[in-house]
Amino acid sequence: MTTSMMSLNGLKIAIVHDYLNQMGGAEQVVKVFREIFPNAPIFTSIYNPAAVCPSYKTAEIHTSFMQRLPMIKKHARRYLPLYPYAFEQFDFSAYDVVFSSSSAFAKGVITPPQTCHICYCYTPMRFVWNYHTYIEQEPYSRFTKLCLPYLIHRLRRWDEITANRVDSYIAISGEVKRRIEKYYRRDSTIIHPPVDTSRFKVGDRDDGYFLTLSRLLPYKRIDIAIEAFNTLGLPLKIVGNGRDLDRLQKLAGPTIEFLGRLPDEEMQRCLRNCRALVFPGLEDFGLAPIEAMACGKPAIAFAAGGALETVREGVSGTFFYEQTPATVADAVSNFDVDRYDPQAIRRHAELFDVSVFKQEIVKFVTEKHNEYKALPLLPSGQRFGILARVDPRFLESDNRERASRMADGR
Repeated sequence: MTTSMMSLNGLKIAIVHDYLNQMGGAEQVVKVFREIFPNAPIFTSIYNPAAVCPSYKTAEIHTSFMQRLPMIKKHARRYLPLYPYAFEQFDFSAYDVVFSSSSAFAKGVITPPQTCHICYCYTPMRFVWNYHTYIEQEPYSRFTKLCLPYLIHRLRRWDEITANRVDSYIAISGEVKRRIEKYYRRDSTIIHPPVDTSRFKVGDRDDGYFLTLSRLLPYKRIDIAIEAFNTLGLPLKIVGNGRDLDRLQKLAGPTIEFLGRLPDEEMQRCLRNCRALVFPGLEDFGLAPIEAMACGKPAIAFAAGGALETVREGVSGTFFYEQTPATVADAVSNFDVDRYDPQAIRRHAELFDVSVFKQEIVKFVTEKHNEYKALPLLPSGQRFGILARVDPRFLESDNRERASRMADGR
């Protein structure tokens, strides 16, 4: 690791993240990026120190003009049309590498020709590319749902065009790699998000309850887990908070317990003492199953998305194949905790350890920056090889001007 880190010495790197107004899996990953690039400032649209972990208070954080908008901390989603403009205002002319951490807008920053832009992509914008599923799960008014398609169409077009502002993509999973190919027509390299497995200890207790660890958002499908456990009459503890809390509490029966967002020590204790983690959402990757596995606990997961890459059937957990209360209930009823070896589960979790992640990220950034520096410049100032990756037909037809506009995202 030391040798790899040395190769980054002297590079001026900036980290760009969509927003720092919640503490989800992406924000946990950004914490690790700060460890890899300790001198890198973070550029983001808005920052709410009270909503993220205290370690961010020591970071150099640059926010956009949106930070000064009225009620932005409480109503960030109402300012949706402004995010593209906010990220396009940042100036990265002083940096060798811009490393964007994005599931929405951060990858749309504009970088100068001398700067290599690498995007760690959690997913292409879920709310524009999977709009109908997304809107069904959100509590918007009828009027809002009538108006949104026009805005979503514009955002989808912006997302498609700005995909070509990125020089190299990293996907967090095979599922996300396929989406990048489908929506952006770009290749990507898979580097799974990290878990610091050294923080977790294998539990030697089973207190009989099942656990869900998640932000409480509609697409996480905590509702089907609640309905399943209402039917089974088994205890389910839910760790996390979010805007879906009120709706979920109304669904919950007497065996469901909401614990809110817990301090790290208490969260780990819940993981060590549970019977299994229930993971009902279709996630781009999902850190919670690996955290449970680091405690020697198996996961009962929906067989889609990132879970297919983190859960090994019969080794570190089991699957259910439809997102319905009935299939969750069947999986829980048939679950046999005695078939699982906690130490084998722990060894599987270590494949996703933060040390592995850091080595892969340093290697990728070093290689891509060196490749980028070696590319020849066109008269327009764009890198020749970058244009070729946008669409070789542009270069074959010698349409330099059009290719330059595409590469610059205009």
